[in-house]
Amino acid sequence: MISKTDLIYLRRCVDLARTALEKGDQPFGSVLVSADGEVLAEDHNHVAGGDHTQHPEFALARFAAANLTPEERKKATVYTSGEHCPMCAAAHGWVGLGRIVYASSSKQLVQWMEEMGAPKSPVRNLSIQELIRDADVDGPVLDFADEIRELHREAYLKEG
Repeated sequence: MISKTDLIYLRRCVDLARTALEKGDQPFGSVLVSADGEVLAEDHNHVAGGDHTQHPEFALARFAAANLTPEERKKATVYTSGEHCPMCAAAHGWVGLGRIVYASSSKQLVQWMEEMGAPKSPVRNLSIQELIRDADVDGPVLDFADEIRELHREAYLKEG
C-alpha cells in the first residue's frame, strides 16, 4: 500500500533521477529512510564514467552495511525511481534491507526502451521478488510513469 509519505520520498527519487540526467548520467535516483522517517542517505546513478556498477541502490546497500545495525537495516526502506536491477536487488538482499518502494518497474523500462528502439541491456531484467526471498516490495507507482518515461527518452536521445 502506497502512502502519502511514500509519494514524498518517491518524488525525491525522481528529482534525483533528473539530477543524474542533467549531469549526463542515466536517470535513476534512490533514498534510504530509517524506520522513524529520517533520510539516511540518497544518491543517483554514476555510470557515465563507464563503471556500470555505480547504481544508487547499490551505493545505499553499501552505506547501510557500513553504518546501520542488522536490525536498523531490516526496518529501513529503500525508495527508488526504478525497480532494482538484479545486481542491486542482490545487494539489497545480502545486506538485509527492509521494504523497497519503486516508482517504475523493470518491465515498464524494457517496454519503453523497446518502443524507442534502444539496444537491449546486457543483463536480464528480473523482478526483485525473483531474487530476494520474502521481499517486501511496493511498486510501480503509476503517478510517476510518464515523467520517468520522459527522463529515459531524454537519456536515450542524448546517447544517440
